[in-house]
Amino acid sequence: MATETPPPSKTQARLPSTEEFVAEQESAEFGELRRSHRSFAFPLTIGFIAWYLLYVLLSNFADDFMGTKLFGNINVALVLGLAQFLTTFLIAWWYSRHAATKLDPKAEAIKSRMEGDA
Repeated sequence: MATETPPPSKTQARLPSTEEFVAEQESAEFGELRRSHRSFAFPLTIGFIAWYLLYVLLSNFADDFMGTKLFGNINVALVLGLAQFLTTFLIAWWYSRHAATKLDPKAEAIKSRMEGDA
């Protein structure tokens, strides 16, 4: 007994075919979306990893510098350690803004086209 698949409802998205996915992946618009993401994410990732490694290396090999008291019991190591947390949150906030303004509109246009404005 063969059952017929009902057509997608207004709330259910149409599933694109494999060929449509491949065609979209090769499109200029999708390439631009990937470029926008990579040109933002890769440099920030490399910069943050370098900043983190600098902190680790200073902690291991520059004891005198990291132990320098700035005021009271606050030393360079504590300030740089807290700066690690601050930069993490700043990068997350900055990426969120970038995604909302540059990536999300492009991704939404691609999604709408792929789902046939379902």
